[in-house]
Amino acid sequence: MKITAITARTFRHSTNTVRDSDGHGHPGPVSQTTSAILSIETDEGLSGHIVTRTADVSEALLDRFVRPNLIGQDPLCTEALWYKVYKWQRLGAGLLTDRVLAAVDLALWDLKGKAAGMPVWKLLGGARPKILAYGSTMCGDDLENGLATPEDYARFADWLVNTRGYKAVKLHGWMPPVPGAPDVRKDYRACAAVRETLGPEVPLMLDPHHFYTRTEVLWLADKLAELDFAWMEEPMEEASMSSFKWLTAKTKLNILGPETMTGKHWTRAEWVRHEACDIVRAGVWDMGGITPAMKCANMAESFHMSCEMHGTGAANLSVALAIHNTSYYERGLLHPFIDYDEPKAYQNRIDDEMDAEGYVHGREDPGLGQDLNWDYIEGNLV
Repeated sequence: MKITAITARTFRHSTNTVRDSDGHGHPGPVSQTTSAILSIETDEGLSGHIVTRTADVSEALLDRFVRPNLIGQDPLCTEALWYKVYKWQRLGAGLLTDRVLAAVDLALWDLKGKAAGMPVWKLLGGARPKILAYGSTMCGDDLENGLATPEDYARFADWLVNTRGYKAVKLHGWMPPVPGAPDVRKDYRACAAVRETLGPEVPLMLDPHHFYTRTEVLWLADKLAELDFAWMEEPMEEASMSSFKWLTAKTKLNILGPETMTGKHWTRAEWVRHEACDIVRAGVWDMGGITPAMKCANMAESFHMSCEMHGTGAANLSVALAIHNTSYYERGLLHPFIDYDEPKAYQNRIDDEMDAEGYVHGREDPGLGQDLNWDYIEGNLV
């Protein structure tokens, strides 16, 4: 089998999420946006697909970095193909991002699963057929009855656990440009309100403002340890690994990372080597795909460390189901004003349907398990 074509098609769809000036998502009025579907096709009629941002699969990127390395190659050799594309990053002038690399890798794994007649989570190892999800909130906002106050967080967390069925909750704190943010004490008050509402048994986590100072973070970490939080992630700029090493040594709270720092599994290995985290963070879109995410998980397991997946979607779910050393699947981002369980127009069903017990199950469909509405996509091409 050989790769014969690599195409990216842009299509229109509606969204009820808006981005603030710092890039954080919040509920907003329904508007039109675009996404792209990357397709890798073969001479045997099989193809792999992934939905991504349009900028990640522009024609210029595909022509320069992807097609010359993949056309004519065996798509089942995902390790070889990942390296062929990845090595162009060094002289790619910053254009070949990890998100571009991830989109290519995910489409290849979707194709590989279809060629094998297996779901990717089984193809990767199939450690478990289902996994508990934690409800991951959106960032704080200033919307009435949204996530504007500690009491709003407590009320929403109560609904997530006692109505929707989540067994764990992660809060994202208030971040600029929300008025008054960042405020380390307000973040703490939200965490305390949620703990008081849910009681001592529900695991809780926090993802606060990404650029707090050392002194702010140490104060917050120690207060969260008193609340018996499971972990805190990315409270400072991750390029300063020494700051995380300092923090991890000084607090009893588990520190998770790195989340968005570049360097893929190599960076994660350095954090483990230098004891800059207690729990390793991996995500397919942060690291350049399933291929490096699995390397990271295996590395962490070698040190008896958990590897928690960052972000939602079929590919992150596939990795979480494939490995032993992860606690939860991150489901979100969630908000009182948004129905996460409603499929988008280009989906027949969402990638991560959750049952009443809080579990997300692996699908038996070959590939990543996406259920795309091809009629909609074809009918709304740009």
